[in-house]
Amino acid sequence: MKEGIWPRNAPLGYLNDKVNKVIIPDLERSPYIVKAFEAYATGKYTLRQIREIVTELGFRSQKEQVLSISNIHDILRNPIFCGLLRYGGEIYEGKHKPIITKKLFDSVAEVMSRKSKPKSKVLKDYLYRGFFHCGECSCFITTETQKGHNYLRCTKRKNPCNQKYVREEIITSQIEKEIKKVSLPPDWISWMIDENKKDQSSETQSSEIFSQKTKDEISLLDSKIEKLMNLYLENGLSIEEYRNSKNVLVNKKQLLKEKLLAFEKKSHNRFELTEKFLKASINNMELANERIPEEILREFKKVGSNFLIKDRTLLFEPCGAWKTLLDSEFGGGNSLVSALRADPDLSVSLDFENLRRRGDSNSRDPFEPATFPR
Repeated sequence: MKEGIWPRNAPLGYLNDKVNKVIIPDLERSPYIVKAFEAYATGKYTLRQIREIVTELGFRSQKEQVLSISNIHDILRNPIFCGLLRYGGEIYEGKHKPIITKKLFDSVAEVMSRKSKPKSKVLKDYLYRGFFHCGECSCFITTETQKGHNYLRCTKRKNPCNQKYVREEIITSQIEKEIKKVSLPPDWISWMIDENKKDQSSETQSSEIFSQKTKDEISLLDSKIEKLMNLYLENGLSIEEYRNSKNVLVNKKQLLKEKLLAFEKKSHNRFELTEKFLKASINNMELANERIPEEILREFKKVGSNFLIKDRTLLFEPCGAWKTLLDSEFGGGNSLVSALRADPDLSVSLDFENLRRRGDSNSRDPFEPATFPR
């Protein structure tokens, strides 16, 4: 194969040259192969139609049998006809003469790929398709267009439901308001990001001390393990004593390594998640002001879960750090925020610290899209 020689019997369209140990085009059958490739590349014919065409022209197997549709399919997928050898999942350059060009082979492959894709009914690209459930009966909320406007309504497939339709733009407006509620004023965010960096710098020094201490303990255990080995080699310990002592040290070392890894990961992750959350809050406010529904919906999916519509009103469950922000009433430029901003002596540092700690205790990334409960 590396030398470009086909190691088996020649495929249909070629013949074995036993003298030169290569395959050569079958002058009788190769024209039918070319015809099959050229016809299929147009995209106008199915495999069944290609089979009928070449069969009518006189194409037969070496045993003079009519080819099946699967035979035609295999021929059109075989790169050997454009000068390449595929063997064991690997492609080699062949020494034999191609029957078709590589360009024609690629065109056929593209047509085959396109035709093999499952055909599905084309659905209208509604913004909230499959996103909401009904707050009364839990069925999906569907969207339909009436008189130039999109309306959301319950599918009512399970039980009788009294919910009425609601205009799509009304729900979009409600989402914008909810997004603003989990958005902090820009000057607050700038201050919080600065404070977060200060805390990170301060904790980095403490972390380095802890990390170095743990690394020193690991290094000490390595020394003890090496000494054990030397004692054993000098007949100072029996094989049993050596193994038992070494196992204890190795177990201690592994625990320290895991402890160090977990500490470093948590130490860096805490501040990164806090900054990510704060920057996301800026982005949410900008999106709400720009009123781009697709972008707003994408960010809204990160804020909570269990998205419902009931009595023409949006309902959802905020999650993670977003819930903490909503509970704190600091988001959205409400009266509490305005009062705090007007009085510099009022501090939000405790609430900022609570927000950050809440994010630490949440094992799931607060910015990971929530999954809808089934």
